[in-house]
Amino acid sequence: MSAAAPGTSRAAHGDVGPKKKKGPGALATAYLVIYNVVMTAGWLVIAVGLVRAYLARGSYHGLYYSIEKPLKFFQTGAVLEILHCAVGIVPSSVVLTGFQVMSRVFLTWAVTHSVREVQSEDSVLLFVAAWTVTEIIRYSFYTFSLLNHLPYLIKWARYTFFIVLYPMGVTGELLTIYAALPYVQKTGLYSITLPNKYNFSFDYYTFLILVMISYIPLFPQLYFHMIRQRKKVLGHTGDYSKTE
Repeated sequence: MSAAAPGTSRAAHGDVGPKKKKGPGALATAYLVIYNVVMTAGWLVIAVGLVRAYLARGSYHGLYYSIEKPLKFFQTGAVLEILHCAVGIVPSSVVLTGFQVMSRVFLTWAVTHSVREVQSEDSVLLFVAAWTVTEIIRYSFYTFSLLNHLPYLIKWARYTFFIVLYPMGVTGELLTIYAALPYVQKTGLYSITLPNKYNFSFDYYTFLILVMISYIPLFPQLYFHMIRQRKKVLGHTGDYSKTE
């Protein structure tokens, strides 16, 4: 499930609270600032691309094609966040971060890219719009936090917009996967049938159905976790710093 993806949970899963944690060293901090600035700019490019394409066409249909390349590039660039956790410059779970990042990468490449018939679906624009707003806020949040100058407006947006963006993103993702099912079943995309020399079979169609089912237990848990995080963070009046 693209859960944090979906709407925003990579920021809400973490280690936000009254206790301050030791941040990364000066060199690591400089690198993380540059990384987050670049990612913020990248998602702003995607946002501007969507708006320009909409104004030029006068319709929201098929806007995916106008931002396909930057979307793939910057969403895939989030894989570096797993490395950041693995080497310890970001104090977050490697497993959780990996799950959240790779679920989005999976939807970007293994569903939307691989099943071209779904690229014109309105559901794709739904999750792309949710991701775009989420990531602009999230990477801005991280950048200002690393600089120890976090405007309250960005902090508030970080822990408020997910209330709408998370369900919006999840809805778009589920509808996109659902739209891909007939084409996957018809073409046998990524499926491995018996017999073969490895004596192994894999049905990608069934796998996608299982992915959709996984949203049922995961979505409520993550969503209400973020609600609790929102109360903790926005309800805390003291200083607060995050080094992701």
